[in-house]
Amino acid sequence: MQTLPSSIPQASPPASDAAFDTTIRRRQTRPVAVGGVTIGGGHPVVVQSMINEDTLDIQGSVAAIRRLHQMGCEIVRVTVPSMAHAKALATIRQELVDTYQPVPLVADVHHNGLKIALEVAKHVDKVRINPGLYVFEKPQTGRTAYTAAEFEEIGLKIRDTLEPLVVSLRDQGKAMRIGVNHGSLAERMLFTYGDTPAGMVESALEFITICQSLDFRNLVISLKASRVPVMVAAYRLMVKRMDELGMDYPLHLGVTEAGDGEYGRIKSTAGIATLLADGIGDTIRVSLTEAPEKEIPVCYSILQALGLRKTMVEYVACPSCGRTLFNLEEVLHQVRQATEHLTGLDIAVMGCIVNGPGEMADADYGYVGKTPGYISLYRGRQEIKRVPEGEGVAELIQLIKADGRWVDP
Repeated sequence: MQTLPSSIPQASPPASDAAFDTTIRRRQTRPVAVGGVTIGGGHPVVVQSMINEDTLDIQGSVAAIRRLHQMGCEIVRVTVPSMAHAKALATIRQELVDTYQPVPLVADVHHNGLKIALEVAKHVDKVRINPGLYVFEKPQTGRTAYTAAEFEEIGLKIRDTLEPLVVSLRDQGKAMRIGVNHGSLAERMLFTYGDTPAGMVESALEFITICQSLDFRNLVISLKASRVPVMVAAYRLMVKRMDELGMDYPLHLGVTEAGDGEYGRIKSTAGIATLLADGIGDTIRVSLTEAPEKEIPVCYSILQALGLRKTMVEYVACPSCGRTLFNLEEVLHQVRQATEHLTGLDIAVMGCIVNGPGEMADADYGYVGKTPGYISLYRGRQEIKRVPEGEGVAELIQLIKADGRWVDP
C-alpha cells in the first residue's frame, strides 16, 4: 500500500502578472545602415529575400525586386557571378529609382571576387561575402593537417584580398555581410576545427578582425546551416564569442537550403524563431525552394507570433470541440476574409462560452458562440451585443468601424 507523506507542502501563492515578463529582450547590437533601412541598434527585425532572376536580365530583375519590396521585403539580395553582372546592377539600381523608388540592395560575391566586389560596391548598399569561398583554397589530395605557418600564410592572403573591398565600403559608408555557410567552410578551418559550429564562428571572427583592424565596423554576420541544430549552435556560440571579445555586430538569421512546402517553412521557423526567442537576431531570411515572394509571409508570421512586429491581424481561435455552437472553421474563414487587410488588431473566434471570454481576454474583439443560433461580440473583456449567427461577421465589422479602427480594403 502506498504511504502518504505526513505533511503536504503548501503551494506558493500565485505570482502577479508583473512577475512574468513575456517580452523578448533582444541582444543589444550596433546599428548598421543598408540604404534607407537600419539593421540592429534596437530597430525592428528586418525582412530580407533574394531574387532568382539572372542579374543580366535588367527588366526581369527590376520587376522581381519591385515585387518583393511591395510585399514587404525590406532588403533584396542579388547574385553577381561576373563583372558583367556587377555592372548590370548600376542600370538596375537606376531603373528602380526612375520607375519605382530606391530599394536597399545587397550583392552576393563568391570565389576570388575582388574585382567584381569592388565594381559592385559602387552600385549596392551592402556586399555579402562567404569567408569559405572569397579566397578559395583548392583542396590538396593527401593533406592531413595545416601547419601554423600555412594557416598564417593563407590568413595574410585573405587580408590582402579583403582590404581593398573593406576600404571601399568604409569610405562609401556602406555595409558588408560576413556570411558563413556550414556547407562551404574553408579547408583549413575544417582541418583545424572540424566540420563544427566552432569552425563557422572562427571563420567569421577571422574576417571580422581584419575589418576592425581597418576601422570598418558596418558589419552584419550570418552563420547559416541546412541543419537546424547546427545553425542554432553556431549562432549561440557566435554570441558568446562576440560578448567575450566586446563585439556587438547584428546577426542575420536563416536556415539555408530549407527546401519547400510545409516542412521547409517549419524547418526555417524552428531555427529562426528559437534564436529570436532568445533575443538573438536582427534580420531574417526564410530560404525556400519556391518563388521568393512566398518567403515574405513566413518571415512576418514568425515575427508576429513572437510579438516582434505587428504587420497583420492576429487571429485567436479554439481548435473546436463538442461544445462548439457553430462551424468554427467556416466562420474563422469568413472573419479572416473580411478583416485580413487590417493591421494591428487581435481578433478571437471562439466556439463556446466555457473558455471563450477567458482564452480571448487579450484580444481587441471577440466572436463567441453563446447559445445555438446566436453569437456574442466582445470588445476586449466586455460583451457588447448578442446577434443572430448569420449577422455575426457584418456586426463585427460594424463594431470595428464604430471604434474608428476600420480601413477599407
